[in-house]
Amino acid sequence: METLIQVGGLYNIILVIFHLFFWHIFNWEQDLRSVSSLNRSIMPVVNLSLIFVFIIFAYISLVHSTELLTSPLGNSLLIMIALFWLARSLLQIIFFKLDHWLSFAFLCYFLAGAALYGIPATYNT
Repeated sequence: METLIQVGGLYNIILVIFHLFFWHIFNWEQDLRSVSSLNRSIMPVVNLSLIFVFIIFAYISLVHSTELLTSPLGNSLLIMIALFWLARSLLQIIFFKLDHWLSFAFLCYFLAGAALYGIPATYNT
């Protein structure tokens, strides 16, 4: 089970790297000019906040995988991270639909995140 959690750490590092490139991938410098100043500020702040969350998830997964498996607090964190990825999966369906292969690929990726943390959490209880 520790291996799944550590793979979860790498999973989150991939998302950190992906989110670091959002400005370029989604051409935010150009595209965000057309929205209000408030929304232009919210997008990068939310993105940077998510990057920090993914760094936290990666750190606790890679450095504290044993504690995640052997303590009540660790098990709670595993459940919360699994629920985070499950919720993100549902949001993928609601907001992006599944009418494009890439949207379906992201759904599978997010469900994998839920499994990487949900399986060890369920195994522990």
